Amino acid sequence: MPEIDKPNSHLTTVKWRFPSVHPEGRKYTLIAAFVALLSYSIVSHFLGWLLVGLTIWVAAFFRDPVRTTPVDPKLIVAPADGLVTMISRVTAPPELAGEGGLSGEFTRVSIFMSVFDVHINRSPISGTVRRIQYVPGKFLNADLDKASEDNERQHFLVERDDGAQVGFTQIAGLVARRILSFVKEGDRVEAGERIGLIRFGSRVDVYLPAGTGSQVLLGQRTIAGETIIGEIGIDPQRGGRSQ
Repeated sequence: MPEIDKPNSHLTTVKWRFPSVHPEGRKYTLIAAFVALLSYSIVSHFLGWLLVGLTIWVAAFFRDPVRTTPVDPKLIVAPADGLVTMISRVTAPPELAGEGGLSGEFTRVSIFMSVFDVHINRSPISGTVRRIQYVPGKFLNADLDKASEDNERQHFLVERDDGAQVGFTQIAGLVARRILSFVKEGDRVEAGERIGLIRFGSRVDVYLPAGTGSQVLLGQRTIAGETIIGEIGIDPQRGGRSQ
């Protein structure tokens, strides 16, 4: 019988369900629940109930919903849930450039994740992880353009079987204090596969290959693993309006 958790499942119907809590967040949820129970028993019922609310928020922050990714090697899907805050032409960051890396100019799509968004990040394409580069740094507002150069960040370079490469970067924000990776160099990943997590508010930048334009617009919200942000070799040059 087809199951929604299996990537090759051919479903005809699905039912809504509560998303699970990612294993990385379970310890934080248990700690928050223990503190809430202790406060309720020893300090005050009012404080205890406030901390129960905090516990629910922590569990929700680390939620890990199932996503359905379109299967097409030309498509680049969003690596993060959030708001498209910047679309700009830039050169590749030094950590993704150099021998065997990116070169030239790229369209950079920046997706800002608030503390209310899902923070599991996913691979935008299928391929082999050729490079992972962690860079320590500051904790400026991730919405600022200079956060891509000054903040704590982690770069990924994924190469398709035909040699095409897509780079993307996890960037810590004001509250975020740790970036986690679920994969290592040399691993094979599928488009939409979970590759990492940033704790408590952050941003992800995606560098679309030459000749590829953004299919999302400023102010649009993306869903990791599902929203198509680009199609390799196509520049739709779309406009839009906020309303």
